[in-house]
Amino acid sequence: MRKDFNGKRYHSLNYFLRKKFNGQKTFKISLDGGFTCPNRDGKLSKGGCIFCSESGSGDFAGDRLSSITEQFVDIKEMMNKKWKDGKYIAYFQAYTNTYAPVEVLKKKYDEALTQEDVVGLAIATRPDCLEEDVLELLEDYSKRVYTWVELGLQTSNDTTATLINRGYKLEIFKKTVEELHKRNIDVVAHIIFGLPGESKEDMLKTVKYISKLPIKGVKIHLLHVMKNTRLEKLLDEGKITLLEMDEYIELVTKAITMLPQDIVIHRLTGDAPRNLLVGPMWSLKKWEVLNAIDNKLVTEDLYQGKYYKED
Repeated sequence: MRKDFNGKRYHSLNYFLRKKFNGQKTFKISLDGGFTCPNRDGKLSKGGCIFCSESGSGDFAGDRLSSITEQFVDIKEMMNKKWKDGKYIAYFQAYTNTYAPVEVLKKKYDEALTQEDVVGLAIATRPDCLEEDVLELLEDYSKRVYTWVELGLQTSNDTTATLINRGYKLEIFKKTVEELHKRNIDVVAHIIFGLPGESKEDMLKTVKYISKLPIKGVKIHLLHVMKNTRLEKLLDEGKITLLEMDEYIELVTKAITMLPQDIVIHRLTGDAPRNLLVGPMWSLKKWEVLNAIDNKLVTEDLYQGKYYKED
């Protein structure tokens, strides 16, 4: 049965946050906590995942040379030029935001939560960087303020995961999701369409995989090739093929139909800075892509959960 998400055919983040915060418009403030990543500093490897930019997926976050407070105020002021009287989610986005001693994490998270009109905390991290003391810290925050944790799954295929240098096995992702779920902390999974060597069936298997786990949200990304990444070298060598716009739209609409209606879709396509993007260049037409997805859902009478099966 199709549920109406305020005119959308999928459970959007905007719809979810407005319901959660009594109709109030709520925005994420993307912060750089000054962390690194075990996939960069040598603990696991150097250089990170092959698609990751030098900013550690935080290309639109605040300036890491500024304090959390300074970053927050600067970004809030920019947002206030367009939207007034909003509430805010403090979103630690860049690199791995639980990869530090727990006392360091607490200090940075606390500073973010003291900012005016902050109603939530979002932490982007890796499933292999959530030790027991960090889980306990996040559980404490979740009892005081709405908290979610974002985990970079990217794919359910361990062969692809090795190729992209993800650095952990699928079983670790599943175990971490279960640990967070036990503590009533919402999990948002990141997945990428267009990874090297993956068929469309492989990509949709990842969607089916997360649909069976106790996650509360998903971010669907298009594989972007950015300058100065190992992925750029593979593209130059002709070893990877990028998705066309119509292929991506087809994949996303299928994915939407496979997800249960209670999963919040935080993102349907990712962003990449124009000055760093190598391809696909059509991805710069973000609103054209989003509108095409909406149109396809309507014209083909598709909606979130239409083909979801609980088996």
